[in-house]
Amino acid sequence: MESDSAMVAFPLLTTPIESNYRACTIPYRFPSDNPRKATPTEIAWIDLFRNSIPSFKKRAESDTTVVDAPTKAEKFAQRYADILDDIKKDPESHSGPPDCTLLCRLREQVLRELGFRDIFKKVKDEENTKAISLFPEVVRLNDDIEDGGKRLENLVRGIFAGNIFDLGSAQLAEVFSRDGMSFLASCQNLVPRPWVIDDLDTFKAKWNKKSWKKAVIFVDNSGADVILGILPFARELLKRGTQVVLAANDLPSINDVTYPELIEIISKLKDESGKLIGVDTSNLLIANSGNDLPVIDLTRVSQELAYLASDADLVILEGMGRGIETNLYAQFKCDSLKIGMVKHPEVAQFLGGRLYDCVFKYNEVLG
Repeated sequence: MESDSAMVAFPLLTTPIESNYRACTIPYRFPSDNPRKATPTEIAWIDLFRNSIPSFKKRAESDTTVVDAPTKAEKFAQRYADILDDIKKDPESHSGPPDCTLLCRLREQVLRELGFRDIFKKVKDEENTKAISLFPEVVRLNDDIEDGGKRLENLVRGIFAGNIFDLGSAQLAEVFSRDGMSFLASCQNLVPRPWVIDDLDTFKAKWNKKSWKKAVIFVDNSGADVILGILPFARELLKRGTQVVLAANDLPSINDVTYPELIEIISKLKDESGKLIGVDTSNLLIANSGNDLPVIDLTRVSQELAYLASDADLVILEGMGRGIETNLYAQFKCDSLKIGMVKHPEVAQFLGGRLYDCVFKYNEVLG
């Protein structure tokens, strides 16, 4: 990760940032709550993170890059569980009070201290290989839809279907290890509209009338998510003349795609003339966001991303971590989209929706 001094605020956040921006969407506590006593919301979220420990431990045990991985995986499970217990007893311990960013960061810190750099590497590589083989067919199915509005809706459904590949969700990690996931079946099986936040019709109307000069897309998971969900959508933007910046994590976290992995994926998808199935990619840029978590605080991004994003007129935050659990209410100086699937019951309850419901939040800034 870049040093603290090298991190800057995302330039398209509405200013003043101090009074307009709060990264975490769900308040775990209010000013009137006792600072030394965990709130019911804090307890629910601490339990959610605790429930994910077995699936993380299992991945860590089989990490062949770490000497004595099973013993160290056991240490991770115990150490992280102890930290969560501490926070339950005293919410101000471990740099608390807790929010989703702190709980993610503490988990990553424990893994990294024990030498685990990328416990999901094997499954990410396998899923990327599978998704790369499916990419031409998914693009062809989209290109065959002549109506622009219907094609857009199909692309959006593809983003949701891809976003299911999230091994940070305990339930989905279990489903994945048992059954695997079919991208095309997932497209068909999304919860019916209207979704819990559903601005798709508004966005579709704008899509038909408006074109954006430059879009910044914060990407989420490896595999079907980025390859079969985001990249066909990014390709459609490129076809319309929009420059696209894909912002990916600096360091591994869960099964999120990293900057080096994304560069490799795109080089594999391009043909010998550098095109993405017939579409020129000279306007496709890949940026290192500077982030190392499955959520993102936009007051801390890399200088590289800040520079590339400064003249964008569309910001897209994709995935539950970046677009729902953080940044759902983030305000920007330009148009923005938050797109993600609700994969935690606690998030569904907060939004008043269903588990595996979809969020498609579009905010237009009238210039």
